[in-house]
Amino acid sequence: MSARKLRLGPLPSTASVKLTFACPASLKADLDRYAALYSQTYDEVVDSATLIPHMLEAFMAGDRGFKKETTAKAMPPKQP
Repeated sequence: MSARKLRLGPLPSTASVKLTFACPASLKADLDRYAALYSQTYDEVVDSATLIPHMLEAFMAGDRGFKKETTAKAMPPKQP
């Protein structure tokens, strides 16, 4: 394994739902390069389609505005 660190760590096992989306060719190329680097870093062969859900999950987990909104809606209203 390489000493390199990626923001996306080893992938957990999870159930999944199929989702199809379109992206620019340049983004697909970047995703493929990231998948190659990930595979090299963690000695685990993965393709970009496998990484995308985990990347989106990491992005949303780091989005403070999304977390704040989600937390606010999950909390019960204050009682007077």
